[in-house]
Parts: sequence; C-alpha cells; structure tokens
Amino acid sequence: MSGGAAGAPKPLPSSGPKSLREMPHPLATSSSEEMGPALTPSPDLLLPRSIADKDLSLPNGTPVDTSSPASSSSLLNRLQLDDDLEGETRDLFVTVDDPKKHVCTMETYITYRVTTKTTRAEFDLPEYSVRRRYQDFDWLRNKLEESQPTHLIPPLPEKFVVKGVVDRFSEEFVETRRKALDKFLKRITDHPVLSFNEHFNVFLTAKDLNAYKKQGMALLSKMGESVKYVTGGYKLRSRPLEFAAIGEYLDTFSLKLGTIDRIAQRIIKEQLEYLVELREYGPVYSTWGGLEVELSEPLEGVSACIGNCCTALEELSEDMTEDFLPVLREYILYSESMKNVLKKRDQVQAEYEAKLEAVALKKEDRPKVPTDVEKCQDRVECFNADLKADMERWQNNKRQDFRQLLMGMADKNIQYYEKCLTAWESIIPLLQDKPETK
Repeated sequence: MSGGAAGAPKPLPSSGPKSLREMPHPLATSSSEEMGPALTPSPDLLLPRSIADKDLSLPNGTPVDTSSPASSSSLLNRLQLDDDLEGETRDLFVTVDDPKKHVCTMETYITYRVTTKTTRAEFDLPEYSVRRRYQDFDWLRNKLEESQPTHLIPPLPEKFVVKGVVDRFSEEFVETRRKALDKFLKRITDHPVLSFNEHFNVFLTAKDLNAYKKQGMALLSKMGESVKYVTGGYKLRSRPLEFAAIGEYLDTFSLKLGTIDRIAQRIIKEQLEYLVELREYGPVYSTWGGLEVELSEPLEGVSACIGNCCTALEELSEDMTEDFLPVLREYILYSESMKNVLKKRDQVQAEYEAKLEAVALKKEDRPKVPTDVEKCQDRVECFNADLKADMERWQNNKRQDFRQLLMGMADKNIQYYEKCLTAWESIIPLLQDKPETK
C-alpha cells in the first residue's frame, strides 16, 4: 500500500455451459416456456403474494386491508434470506469495509479493508485481511481482462467524479463506493473461473501489492496472449444469430436503463427542490400561529405535519440515491463489458474465417488444415462457450438483483406515503369543530 507511512490514517465513520441451441433468444417475445426461467418475469414483481391473496376493496365501503407495507417488507426479507441460503455451499467469502482516509504529501486517498475467509487449498491461510485503494481494484480488473479474455469481467464504479459537484471524500460518496467495490469482489468470488485466477489470489492475500506490481508479472494465459496480439485487420462477415441477438439485446437494455437513470436523477433533483420549498413552507404556519390565539394549536399541527413529510421525503430521496441509482449504473457498465467481450469474440472469429479462406484458396488436391487454423478454431469455440455461460449467469444475477431492487423501491415508497398519511391524519382532530362551552 503506497503512501501509507507518509501520514497517519484518519478513519472515516463506517457506515457447465449448455449448447448454443438451448440458449433462449434474449429479444424473443414468445411464451414463458420458450423463453425459459432466466427471462421470465417473476409474478412477485407484479404484486406481493401476501397482498394478492387479500380481498382489496373499492371506495364503495368494502373492507380493505392496508397491511401492504409489512407484506412487501416480509417478502423483501424472504428474498434476502434466500440469497443467504445459497451461500452455504461456498468456500470463499470476501467483504469490503472500514474505509479510511489517508493524507500524504502528494495525495489524499481512501483505502478499504478487504477480508477473506476460505477453505480452499490454493490459500495458505483460512483468513486474510489487507487494505486496498481504488487503483488496486482497477489493477485487478485489468489483469482479469488480460488473463481471462473470454469471460465477462464485472464492472467497477466510475473512478472520476465531477469536481465541485461530488465530494469524493464525503461519507456518503465513500460508503456508496465501498458497496460497489464489495459487490465487484463478490461477483468475482461467485464466478467458477475468475475466483481461481492467480491475480485475484494475490489481490486478496498480498500485504504489499505494489511490490507484486513492480515485478511485472504478466502471467497471461495462452488464450490471453493470442487475443491480446490480434491485429484487428480481419473483418467479420456476420455474427452467428445467437450472438447477434445478444448484441441487440444489450443495446436495447443499456438504452432503457440509461433512460431510467436520467429520469430518476431528474426526479431526485425535483424532490430535493420540493424539499427546500417544504422546509420554508412549514415554519410559516408556526409563525402565523403566534398571531392567531384561537388557531395556534391547529396551525402548529400543520407545521409539524409538514416537517414530518419533509423527513419522509428526505429519506425516500436518500434511498433512491444510495440504493436505486447505483444498481442501474452497475448494469449499464455491465452491458458495456459484455459488448467488449462480444467484440473480442468477433475478432477471433474473423481471424479464423480469414485463415480458413486462405487455406481453401491454396491449389492443392487435399489441403491439410494448418495447426494455427485449428488453434484459432479452438479459440472461437472457447469464446462461444464461455460467453454463453457468462451471459446465462449474468441473466440470472440480473433477474435476482432487479427483483430485489424493485421490491425494495416499492417498499420504500409505501413507507413514504404511509408516513405522510399518518402525519396528515394526526392533525384532523385539531381541525375539527369543537362544541362550544356553555
């Protein structure tokens, strides 16, 4: 860890792939049986089971049950419990926590504690604890891309922020980044190939990662070397249909998420502007109550009610900023990473097609396929299998993440409106006419 000795750290408050024919078409709009479970919306997204089973009423006097907030919360807890149960078979656990600020002569930066617990034989010890900064995570991702070019590497949160708009040393920003870095490592840990990568092992265990970097150990696999040195002079005729469908799906998916992200940011901006107005609006009733003796109690009640609504709206905006937007941005970056892997696959296929065509043009009765052409064919098949398996894994993760995200968003909105409803209902007795005293 560079620069650690130059200044005392100031701790911040911690806050088996299937065949290509079996792969469902990502853009298909056929029946749920043809789409497969990976692309079929869960019924729980439409309405929580506990709510759907109840007899909801219309405004005609039919009894209505209003326990939906508790129902959605219980479902959210059930989803999280299911996720925890899946971890029982894992043999590698990694967490990122305890961010600390380091002030040195030349720079100021944040480090995070990376804790590893494992029973794998590749590790000398059952537990490790090291400190890493953002550029170390970036180094790890670059190494994974070099050594595992056929696989989808999880994205990192953006490194650069707009100065003057976001304080990258604020507690809120650091906590948001910590969560993203923790998710990044957990994605790698859950991957059946990436989790066994040597660079990942070093990242988790080396006390002095900089010393390892300086050794210049470019331990690229043969596949990595071959892809790295593809000149790009080959032109692909056309993508196979299944990969063309994936490319079209990713374009549409990233476009839709980008639109949702922009609109969500505008909504948050408008909520914050509305919050400023509410904070000025409420106290007016309180000062007015000082002039009206007979109305002072109800006016104070209205002022307090608006204050409670302010608190509820502030909590809702924070939830959207800290929980909703980061997931959208992660999957936008995820789709870009998948597109990059697709481009690498296209380069290898184009190289194979060009070499195969060159062999066919040779004027020999029975031309023998050169070894380099066979190796190139092997690379194409490897890319196809790995990319398809990673796409299927990504779809499963996406379905689970967005199911939990949307359920959480519904739960937070229900809580917000319930708090506002409770606040306004509390002042009704103060506004009702009282019988005159005789």
